[in-house]
Amino acid sequence: VLIIFVIPDKAIWLFIGISLIVEAAIDLARLAGLQPAAALIEIMNDDGTMARMPQLIEISRAMNIPLITIHDLIAYRLEQESMIERGEEVDMPTAHGHFRLIPFRQLSNGAEHVALIKGEWAADEPILVRMHSSCMTGDIFGSCRCDCGDQLHKAMEEIDAAGKGVIVYMMQEGRGIGLMNKIKAYKLQEEGLDTVDANIKLGFAPDLRDYGVGAQILRDLGVRHLRLLTNNPLKIQGLSGHGLDVVEHLPISMQPHEHNQHYLDTKRDRMGHMI
Repeated sequence: VLIIFVIPDKAIWLFIGISLIVEAAIDLARLAGLQPAAALIEIMNDDGTMARMPQLIEISRAMNIPLITIHDLIAYRLEQESMIERGEEVDMPTAHGHFRLIPFRQLSNGAEHVALIKGEWAADEPILVRMHSSCMTGDIFGSCRCDCGDQLHKAMEEIDAAGKGVIVYMMQEGRGIGLMNKIKAYKLQEEGLDTVDANIKLGFAPDLRDYGVGAQILRDLGVRHLRLLTNNPLKIQGLSGHGLDVVEHLPISMQPHEHNQHYLDTKRDRMGHMI
């Protein structure tokens, strides 16, 4: 993809060979001190297929246009900046295991996330990790419309039994659309839409969650290699794409029931969850 940053009387051209092109364009514009806006142009081969890295390298050399990858961008940002502020660490006994708790504040928007920690680990040791997005209805009220609360508690129990691991609790309600819109989506589901089409009807993608801040929290905790408790392939891709090594993924499926069977079927059939 060719990204063009336009400023008065000048255009900055840059090839970027990555999949997260929109996020990368915004990041690059901000890092360059420009407004967070850019034009994205897909580079095509003569046969109409999209140019991949080997072709982009050839074009870059021929036209003397810089080429970077998502790995380059992530490495630079991780080295140069932090998106989080770490709070105090406290003891946290729970009904699902005994942990230590550390809050983290996201500097970009003030959102406050939490890490539940068990045990100690070496820098190169694969650690059991659950990246869990907040679900007020499921986690707090025990809603039967989803399996979120059950997954959270199961992950806590598995990490407690393992003797070491981390749960990162991210404030990303409703797969990133917020509580008000999540309840609107629930209403649409009561009228016949599934969880994917409800989000689309409201103008959102099926899943808007971002795992960059969660990845920084894990890095702050000294975790580099993960045994990830998840059924969601996007979490594997998201954390891998932010410089972490997901060495293994472990399913955390729960027994469906009449209230969430259709919801779980939709996650499996339309969102690719490994259920």
